[in-house]
Amino acid sequence: MTLSDKYTDALPHSPAHPLPEDLVRQAPKVLLHDHLDGGLRPRTVVELAQEAGYDALPTTVPAALGEWFRDAADSGSLERYLETFAHTCAVMQTAPALFRIAAECAEDLAADGVVYAEVRFAPEQHLAAGLTLDEVVDAVNAGFREGERRAAAAGRRILVSTLLCAMRHADRALEIAELAVAHRDRGVAGFDIAGGEIGNPASRHAAAFDHLRSEGARVTVHAGEAVGMESIREAVLRCGAHRIGHGVRITDDIEIAADGSVRLGRLASYVRDMRIALEVCPTSNLQTGAATSYPGHPIDLLRRLGFRVCLNTDNRLVSGTTMTQEFQHLATAFGYGPAELEEFTVNAAKAAFLPFDERTALVDEVIRPGYARLRSRSLGHVPVRDAAAA
Repeated sequence: MTLSDKYTDALPHSPAHPLPEDLVRQAPKVLLHDHLDGGLRPRTVVELAQEAGYDALPTTVPAALGEWFRDAADSGSLERYLETFAHTCAVMQTAPALFRIAAECAEDLAADGVVYAEVRFAPEQHLAAGLTLDEVVDAVNAGFREGERRAAAAGRRILVSTLLCAMRHADRALEIAELAVAHRDRGVAGFDIAGGEIGNPASRHAAAFDHLRSEGARVTVHAGEAVGMESIREAVLRCGAHRIGHGVRITDDIEIAADGSVRLGRLASYVRDMRIALEVCPTSNLQTGAATSYPGHPIDLLRRLGFRVCLNTDNRLVSGTTMTQEFQHLATAFGYGPAELEEFTVNAAKAAFLPFDERTALVDEVIRPGYARLRSRSLGHVPVRDAAAA
């Protein structure tokens, strides 16, 4: 029995009243952990590969290619999961390609009900055709602005910020940190470090994090996915992370007694008490082996213990998911309804790398009214005998 299983046995869930997919899609969502190079449309990958003369795709049939990415990701290994990005990065080497991909990303997220997103990418992986780091960032941000305009024309609101990733295995972290600071008034919300955790500690890039701290920049760190508590401890205490990408291995520092009582270790207490958000990505966690099933995923344990947990997609193409699907997986696994979905969304809004007044407006003017409408509509889908309880 997993830690999450022990806890959920002790605290039974409310009866499930599955919400229709269309209602969940209409609900306002905030997405903080989504990789640009992991969310391309399959057709776009095929068309850009043809334009670039890239002939290494496993198939040029868009539907089959989408299935290939999902199948390749279902390996149970983070390292194998990351290998799929060789194909997407190969077609993301020119300004027009980056612009198109970013614009489509914003459109797709808006169509899924996302009202605010922080989409991350590693500029250093898009230099093969001669672009500079600044040109890469400018092309992506211009694409997001175009996608926002297209979404608005379709009657959908979305704002997209960027997070610049450095790669753990490379030696450009300080350069990317400086890039993030230089562009922070032009669409860049913060800095991240990504890539395989095993053998690549984030502390190796201490100079980058020292620079970010000295500039008052916002930081999130991939940690606690393939490596446990030491990775999280390093991210929070050495790197100064305001949020943790994934972070599910924080459960290694939580003990549950036979009587259901819970004790948090010092690190888990610190993360919870300091409101360091956990950017949890359930489907991706299943694919990389960080969790074994949706019902066994520790996200509900962490939510019930009061951690600031938010729900994310990680890689929409590679994981074959959307925010709507992630919400529905949890609704099925844990009996969640509008209240829990709103809780995840408010958590994400509070943890967003936005100014305080903008976060407040996002919660008060967009999220709360949106979920009030969702609750009123969902009552019509609850069986009559259960309506009073609902």
